[in-house]
Amino acid sequence: MSTQTSSRPVGVDELKRAWNAVTAGEFRAGVGVGKGPRGRGTAAADDWSPAHGEHTIAVIGCAGSVGASTVALAAGLAAAGPVRVIECCSVTASGLAAASTAELGLHPTDWRQGKRDHVLLERASEVLAGVDEVPLPIDAENQTQLTILDVGWEAGQLLATDCWLAEAVRTADQVVLVTTATVPGMRRASVALELLANHWQPEQIALAVRGPRRKKWPRSLEHAGGPAVRRALVADRCVEIPEDRELVVSGLDSRPVPAPLISAARQLLEPAYLPTDTSESA
Repeated sequence: MSTQTSSRPVGVDELKRAWNAVTAGEFRAGVGVGKGPRGRGTAAADDWSPAHGEHTIAVIGCAGSVGASTVALAAGLAAAGPVRVIECCSVTASGLAAASTAELGLHPTDWRQGKRDHVLLERASEVLAGVDEVPLPIDAENQTQLTILDVGWEAGQLLATDCWLAEAVRTADQVVLVTTATVPGMRRASVALELLANHWQPEQIALAVRGPRRKKWPRSLEHAGGPAVRRALVADRCVEIPEDRELVVSGLDSRPVPAPLISAARQLLEPAYLPTDTSESA
């Protein structure tokens, strides 16, 4: 197969205009490189800011399969509407693919939408090779929107990447780190806490630990996370997330989320986003 190149000469002025456009960032608008309406591969350079009155919570798993998506969904179900959970990972890593009770289809911005009670679920529709390929969120439709970002990327990779999601985590109203009540889980939590310390005060970060209640932890477990985790435990910034064996095996689907899990996730929310009727929803 042969390739053809244009025989039209390119003038110096045209090259200068192209270079000026690149340095000014004008190549980001309109068309881009790759797939999608804004150009897959260009989303990293775009900015996103919450709407006025939109409250954001960033939920970050300290390792894979620790239950971050489950915590994010449970927090959404525990909160008063309007609320949405944005799963910011590749379609191949989705934990919410089967969590909707009603599918709403593909939005023009490449987000696939579904509904679970009063919670709008938004997840990526394509394979994403990196954090910088996550599409920009859809604009919030409500002035009092609660947006939960289910980050879906390792904290070090996230914070080392120049992208809208990293900035959204740095400026979120709340940050929740999810880990497991294991020695490796506590060690990973310690690393994540240290990484976030450059952007957040320790008291602003909540630690959600999935597993047995703290009183049943082995004595060595609290020390496995080092000073950062111990400070979180002493300051009562740790929320115990009960282990549900059925969820561990089956993952999230359309079945009701266990009430104890929703009750635990409610402790992660600020009072302004709690429903006046505190009856459990699923």
